[in-house]
Amino acid sequence: QVQLVESGGGSVQAGGSLRLSCATSRVPYSRYTMGWFRQAPGKEREGVAAIYTGTGSTWYANSVKGRFTISLDNAKNTLYLQMNSLRPEDTAMYFCAADSGLPADVLRAGGYSYWGQGTQVTVSS
Repeated sequence: QVQLVESGGGSVQAGGSLRLSCATSRVPYSRYTMGWFRQAPGKEREGVAAIYTGTGSTWYANSVKGRFTISLDNAKNTLYLQMNSLRPEDTAMYFCAADSGLPADVLRAGGYSYWGQGTQVTVSS
């Protein structure tokens, strides 16, 4: 069982930055994918960014490209999401997720088996 615990959310003004962390238990796969997703009230959960350990490849939603950076510290078993130039539309609950291998669509929530409980990000204008 993979356990994921997010932290680092909070309230910031537009243009500010936050760094989210996702502490993971040891992932029992040699190659796996981890992602960040977000869900605003009344909206579907959407993929924000993903990283595949097999190649180090990363993917981003168009809405966050150039502003967000996903990274994985294997020594600390921690996934990060550096969020810069935050906008009010980035306000949501942010979740990290993990699964073995490489999902066909890395930004689709249905491709992941393991989820954290989420951390709230609120961006005010």
